[in-house]
Amino acid sequence: MPAKLSAIRADIATLSLDAIVNAANSALAGGGGVDGAIHRAAGPELAQACRQLGGCPTGEARLTEGYNLRARYIIHTVGPVWKGGNCGEPQLLAACYRNALSLAAAHDVRRLAFPSIGTGVYGYPLDLAAKTAVNTVRETLRDFDGIEEVIFCCFSAGDLQVYQRLLG
Repeated sequence: MPAKLSAIRADIATLSLDAIVNAANSALAGGGGVDGAIHRAAGPELAQACRQLGGCPTGEARLTEGYNLRARYIIHTVGPVWKGGNCGEPQLLAACYRNALSLAAAHDVRRLAFPSIGTGVYGYPLDLAAKTAVNTVRETLRDFDGIEEVIFCCFSAGDLQVYQRLLG
C-alpha cells in the first residue's frame, strides 16, 4: 500500500510521530526557525548529541534521538542556500528528502514529518522548494515500502495552500 502524503499547519516540534525532520544548519548547532524550535523543545541533550555528530554537509542527513519531543527520532538535514537556482540547489534539496527518507527507512520509521526545507533564512522560493519536496518524496517512497505516512508540516497558511495544491 502506498504511503499517505498530507500537509498540515502545525509546530513540527509538537508532533507525535516516529520521526520529524529538522531543517538544520551544517554545524547542527541549532539556530533560528524550525531548527531553533526543535532544539528548544528537545532539550539540551540534543545539542550534545549534535556536537558528537560533527556536522552535516548540505544535502545529507543525520539522525538523533528525539529527547524531550513526542517524536522518537529527529532526522537533521541541511538544505541549500538559494543562489538563483543554477548552483545545484534543486539537486541538493532533492538529496535532503531522499537521504532523510533513507535514514527513516533504516530505522523502521513508519510515520514522519518534513518542514519546508530551505525556504526560511536560506531563501529557497517556496513554490520551487515544495514542488521538489513533493516530487522527490513521491519518487523515493517507491523504494521504501515500510514508510506509511509522510506529512509536510507547514508554518503558515500560505505554505499549506502551496503543499495542498501540489498534493491535490
